[in-house]
Amino acid sequence: MAYVNTLRMFLRVYELGSMSAAARDQRTSPAVASARIAELEKRLGVRLFNRTTRALNPTEHGRLFYDGACHILEAIEQAEAAVMNVSQSPRGTLFVAAPLGVGRRFIAPAVPAFKAAYPEIDIRLRLSDRSIDVTGEGLDLAFHLGPLADSDLKIRVIADCPRLLCAAPAYVARRGMPVDGTALIRDGHDCLNLRFPGAREFQWTLQTPQGPKRFEITGPFESDDGDVLTGWALDGAGIVMKPLFEVADHLRAGTLIPVATATPPLATQLVSLSPSRRFRDPKVQLFTEFMATRCKEALNSLHHGYDI
Repeated sequence: MAYVNTLRMFLRVYELGSMSAAARDQRTSPAVASARIAELEKRLGVRLFNRTTRALNPTEHGRLFYDGACHILEAIEQAEAAVMNVSQSPRGTLFVAAPLGVGRRFIAPAVPAFKAAYPEIDIRLRLSDRSIDVTGEGLDLAFHLGPLADSDLKIRVIADCPRLLCAAPAYVARRGMPVDGTALIRDGHDCLNLRFPGAREFQWTLQTPQGPKRFEITGPFESDDGDVLTGWALDGAGIVMKPLFEVADHLRAGTLIPVATATPPLATQLVSLSPSRRFRDPKVQLFTEFMATRCKEALNSLHHGYDI
């Protein structure tokens, strides 16, 4: 297993472009990571990386070896998966990511039940509304809400999630009720923006009688945490675009009300993403199926009584 672990370290150094980042990913020290790469280079008799003070770049030998190492580890993981399927006792650690809203409401509360059902699987859950690099960050599985760029990841659609624009009654009383996207822009409404590096939520795509249309929204506040935006909306600070499941309770309580209903946002999808070489892992399949069932049940309950 020592050589397999060395191969895994090589892959993470190659993919992350950093010895220290790969060490953190593999839960070890930079010194151990460096020693494993040096040992591998000595074994192969070639240099795998060109090192400078600012960068770590693979050599031609390194690029060739990466492709082969990927095939080797994939074969090992498939063999382990086959044995685990036969033994019915999957074990190991899953590294999982999810958006804050989905993670807090659906994934995190269900983790203890999953652990009770599969006691030999440990879960490392990371929650963030920022864009996640599933492969680059060494994840086995990620849940994602929203459109996806082209990817070689394995994608499973879990559920459609309607969205709406909403605001506190106090905001509408102060600023008026916008009937559509045009009114949002014309009347200079305060829109609460989900913003993080690479995000494009300054544009809201709304369904108009002529089809989907992008509206350039503006507002005084932005955050990379969707729950912070909901809090600001509840305080009357502006209008927020939200999946129905995140604000259903507030709508029932009347603390938020729908606005611009003539041009609603397009629905989005909740999906799971897995690197191709992790897709057949029984742990990944079990966790995905377990959470998909829990998410669907929770969404159906939250959406009950709403038709938007």
